[in-house]
Amino acid sequence: MAKNPRASTARRVGWAMLIAATLYVCYFSHLGAIGFVGPDEPRYAWIARDMAETGDWVTPRLYGKPWFEKPVLYYWGAALCFKLFGVSEASARLPSAISALLSTLGLAWVAFRLYGAETARWLLLLLPTTVGMIGFSHAAATDMPFSGMLTMAMVCAAVVLGLTRNENSPVIPQTPWVALVLFGFSLGLAVLAKGPVAVILSGGAIFSWALLTKRWRDALGLFHPAALVSFCLTSLPWYILCARRNPDFFRIFIIDHNFKRYLTPEFQHLQPFWYYLPVILIAIFPWSVLLVGVVSDAVYSFPESRRTQSKSFFFAFWVLLPLLFFSFSRSKLPGYALPTLPALAALVARNLTLGIQRSLAAARWAAIFLAMLLMVPAGARWYVQLLGPADSGPLLQQTSLLWASLSALAGFFTLILALSNRPQVAFLTVLVAVLFSITAIHRALKQPDIQGLSVRSSVQAARNHWADFAPSRTSSWRLSRGDQYGLNFYMRREVPTWSRDRRQPGWVFGHKSMGGDNWTQGMDCIFVTESDRFSEPVVCKDPGVD
Repeated sequence: MAKNPRASTARRVGWAMLIAATLYVCYFSHLGAIGFVGPDEPRYAWIARDMAETGDWVTPRLYGKPWFEKPVLYYWGAALCFKLFGVSEASARLPSAISALLSTLGLAWVAFRLYGAETARWLLLLLPTTVGMIGFSHAAATDMPFSGMLTMAMVCAAVVLGLTRNENSPVIPQTPWVALVLFGFSLGLAVLAKGPVAVILSGGAIFSWALLTKRWRDALGLFHPAALVSFCLTSLPWYILCARRNPDFFRIFIIDHNFKRYLTPEFQHLQPFWYYLPVILIAIFPWSVLLVGVVSDAVYSFPESRRTQSKSFFFAFWVLLPLLFFSFSRSKLPGYALPTLPALAALVARNLTLGIQRSLAAARWAAIFLAMLLMVPAGARWYVQLLGPADSGPLLQQTSLLWASLSALAGFFTLILALSNRPQVAFLTVLVAVLFSITAIHRALKQPDIQGLSVRSSVQAARNHWADFAPSRTSSWRLSRGDQYGLNFYMRREVPTWSRDRRQPGWVFGHKSMGGDNWTQGMDCIFVTESDRFSEPVVCKDPGVD
């Protein structure tokens, strides 16, 4: 029976609209909804703003002093966004969002060549909706630019290795000049994003795959002069120029922030060896349950008769080598696992596609589990609302209750569809529910309690409350490290610490009195979030000592 062309076109348009909406909501929506959080975002944004204003695009400077903890790629991207769109949180986070989009599109193209259109479509829907991709695409940090450029390098490597060849490819392989140049270029950008670890991660994954599949000759093709020249022209000029201007650059960056960070506990990020297992489960949430099928497929494909033909082994080593490498590190952070997430999502999308095509019971059970994942938290939220005291503002309560109701409804329909042996529609229902949950979270970011996580709300409150507010006469008291860096950014200066012994007329940013130390006594104060939280942000006008 011939296919209806109108129905086929409508189906493609529907998929395209859903994919476009997913990419926008997950990567670009509400980039500036909350101020800078933590110590990294305001520091990196300061350096980028300094580059844009001074025109020195070589030496990263924090408060006027050279700062070599990270290379320059993120600063270049954020500084360019500042020049184009103005200085704001959204501009500072835009390089991460663009990197996430590029890596997702590049990986989807490889999935299309390896597995077909169905897997590519699911990848374009699953990867952006993971917790890890949403969180790091909304962070003014180096993690997503590094992961994005490393992903593009691995995509180009797959082309050079011949993994994307199909029945339409020429019988006699031709030199993939474009892929070789782009491989060197992307890997060079990854080195500019975080350093030589990019070469270790990509090289380790590729050559481990080559040895296991007995295709090491193909892997040696990545040393083609076109790739080497492209890599050197991309990565080396900045390193050489920065080292010439700053003699201590290599000691600080290579020795202190690479070797010492990996080999010693000097940076106080100690975690157990198995630390990245729960990190990965959280990063790929809400699709963590689908990892069961990935592991089962990996065990099935490992024997000698199957491993040489398995295209998924390239993605498997892309996941395993970085995880093992960072598991041995003495310094562990969640962002180190981010480069593995795209490849892991590709394996999940492939396994999901096979399960749906084969009408496997596993796909149906996965859909049932995801239905429960939607319904149980929704029921718990309603239980808390009916029996527990109100613990948030009216708008936040309304948002969470609306989410709970629609999530429970989506879970109910997902359960019905899964039991009626329609797992594809069931997973699409779950996806729509996830997108709605993301928009609900974006709406909740406007709440005062959430805004209080960033010192930006305190600065705005001070400007609104005092007409004579002057950033040059501000100080801080007992702020966290992240809040202190944030205050420095918004005040455009290193804000000094307030002291009882050397009080000056001005404004003091701090938190509610702790341990009975009522430092706000005798001052005109505003409590920013208007809540009873113990660590409530507060800004006080200090008249100074008479």
